[in-house]
Amino acid sequence: MRRFLPSARRASGSEAAPPPARAGRQGRNLFEAAAVYVAARAEDDQERMDEAATWVSPGQLGFGVDELASRALLALARERNQTPETVARSLLGVRSG
Repeated sequence: MRRFLPSARRASGSEAAPPPARAGRQGRNLFEAAAVYVAARAEDDQERMDEAATWVSPGQLGFGVDELASRALLALARERNQTPETVARSLLGVRSG
């Protein structure tokens, strides 16, 4: 079982080029890192996950992933006209009770 947030290390030989950093800034922000990390995780792309994990600290990445999960859950709950808790339990296969 792989760890959810891998240690910050740069993947060697990664063929996928990271998205360009915005002009006038060094590196990427935590929301960019979280978006790439979560998308790569959904696609089971370990190299891309490892790359995104190097863009910010593990704490920042964790915060970004939490924020993305919250926003996605709220959007899906609105779309389904259900409570966020009902949707979360459904996605995780957890029974109410």
